[in-house]
Amino acid sequence: MSGTSLPMVTLDEVRDAQKMLSGVARTTVLEGSRFLSGLVGAPVHLKCENLQRTGSFKVRGAYARIAGLSEQERAAGVVAASAGNHAQGVALAAALLGVRSTVFMPEGAPLPKVAATREYGAEVRLYGQIVDETMRAAQDYARATGAVFIHPFDHPDVIAGQGTVGLEILEQCPEVRTIVVGIGGGGLAAGIAVAVKALRPDVRIVGVQAAGAAAYPPSLAEGHPVSVEAPVTMADGIKVGRPGEVPFRIVQELVDEVRTVSEDELSSALLLCLERAKLVVEPAGASPVAALLSDPGSFEGPVVAVLSGGNVDPLLMQRILRHGMAAAGRYLSLRLRLTDRPGALAALLEVLSEVDANVLDVSHVRTDPRLGLTEAEVELHLETKGPEHCSEVAAALRDAGYLVMD
Repeated sequence: MSGTSLPMVTLDEVRDAQKMLSGVARTTVLEGSRFLSGLVGAPVHLKCENLQRTGSFKVRGAYARIAGLSEQERAAGVVAASAGNHAQGVALAAALLGVRSTVFMPEGAPLPKVAATREYGAEVRLYGQIVDETMRAAQDYARATGAVFIHPFDHPDVIAGQGTVGLEILEQCPEVRTIVVGIGGGGLAAGIAVAVKALRPDVRIVGVQAAGAAAYPPSLAEGHPVSVEAPVTMADGIKVGRPGEVPFRIVQELVDEVRTVSEDELSSALLLCLERAKLVVEPAGASPVAALLSDPGSFEGPVVAVLSGGNVDPLLMQRILRHGMAAAGRYLSLRLRLTDRPGALAALLEVLSEVDANVLDVSHVRTDPRLGLTEAEVELHLETKGPEHCSEVAAALRDAGYLVMD
């Protein structure tokens, strides 16, 4: 499909979607962040789509797409493929419109997301190990049954639905100068760009991708969508190997910049949202905050960061929080040697107590060919107050005569 034949999305279509979504999608709150405002040096607001129905913005586009189907198409049902957010959005939208839905999800999809999708009324089929395999299975099902495939981002109606987020931002923060939004396939960023640039062309729109799944920078450089092989990131909501054709054209024309963030920056951003804003946000939803943390001085305020979703598996959340605390210097892991005698471990713990380090785990090794006859090695996992405190703890141990290995 050539660039000239691709349909563009208009402001009127976004406004029509907003009317259609009245009473269906919530107008999510815009929360100020004192911490981020201080960091950026200008007001920063969080657009809380993590508090949207189904826990993400996806219900907006899914509902707009399914509502636009003909009676004959609705009778055939709809099918989608997703690891979580789009699945739930399609399931709820279809249920509200009285349409039968089938959702293909990867076999390793988090159980809470699978359960939620079923509870919204969809028939869930588990297939494949990655979303690309699941997507092909859903498309095969559509061809075999006549069900309408609801793409997560590569359709004008979906983009128009997501664009309603942009209209809300302009209503809630008319003085906004910069909008920061995560990008996977590009539907949300494209929709926001259509709405905002039509009404406020001076507003800067910055897209954010996870560095391990950043298909947009090379695609923009080439002038057309290109694929990233085997994308790897904890941010499954933006883990997309290739931009959509329709959103890519819009992003190319209307989005001012696309940045990337690291896994450490994502986990630190998620931790900040939880601790400072008291908001549960998934890694993809925290990507705009990660961009603000990585280069706060480069954003003109007022800034609105779109928290696109909050559907995170509790086990993944636990791992991410540990990773985020380590990245923020809140965890310290080290090994040291001491004399293997009664009371030696108690003396070590006393030193740690004096510097206010919280011991999370202790591993004591006595039988290792590297150790002398009277030596023992201790591996410690500590909770600390930040990078400076980590240095203080290590210095206190060395001053007490311990050989700190790392």
